[in-house]
Amino acid sequence: MRAPPGTAGRYDHGRQLFSYCSLDRERLKAIELPSPIIGIILSGRKEVWLGDTPHLFEPGTVFVLPARVPMDVVNIPAGLTSSYESLLLEVPSLPSGVAPIFRNETIGGSDDGRTFRVPLNTDLVDSLVHAATAIWGQALDAIKTVRLLEVLTLLRPIAAARPLFETDLSQKVAWLIGSGPSEDWTVERVATRLGLGASTLRRRLSAEGTSFRAVVRSQRLQAAQTALASGASSLAAAEAAGYASRSHFARRYKESYGMSPTGRR
Repeated sequence: MRAPPGTAGRYDHGRQLFSYCSLDRERLKAIELPSPIIGIILSGRKEVWLGDTPHLFEPGTVFVLPARVPMDVVNIPAGLTSSYESLLLEVPSLPSGVAPIFRNETIGGSDDGRTFRVPLNTDLVDSLVHAATAIWGQALDAIKTVRLLEVLTLLRPIAAARPLFETDLSQKVAWLIGSGPSEDWTVERVATRLGLGASTLRRRLSAEGTSFRAVVRSQRLQAAQTALASGASSLAAAEAAGYASRSHFARRYKESYGMSPTGRR
């Protein structure tokens, strides 16, 4: 999965998996990544500067960089006739089943997510290799998702990996509701779980372009769609999604997916 010899810049290998190469020393000032990334240095060295604090990565180092945090990055080729090269995986969203970080939660005994360097063990190395190979190859999307899920499960207890699990408020609300879509979720209940006031929760969701009601409806309908896909009846799907009225469920489902739940089957 190395980039072709002589390549500079980004070389894509698969969905969110790419190499980045530099033939000359380069400094990227005040960059902000759109999504957090997991990376490994293949050759050369990388320096990441947050303010006046440098972080140096040698070949073989696995690291995690956060999204939307201004930083200076210096890529340094291995020598006059060699290049800098890293293999990088963007993680724009968490797969289903992986919880985001919630308020006051600590990871790895620390809430400092700016260590960047990931300590390695055999299980994590094997998981990273399997994930990269699946994404690069012709594996089914379901297999690629499972491989990424394995990597994130192993990374979650590690402080340096914290940026992977820091999500928008709407994603945290969605995860809570998705963990029990048939429960009686109210804005007050969710706000308490997140350590916020109800009005603050509504205001912040609005700033993210959504609402509490929209998130609840989306998660419940996704749960219903999953139930239907597994062979459940429309009545069972409505109950799994927390709808007391089958007709109300059918209307909401058709509004979202363009067909009735019975037609879906």
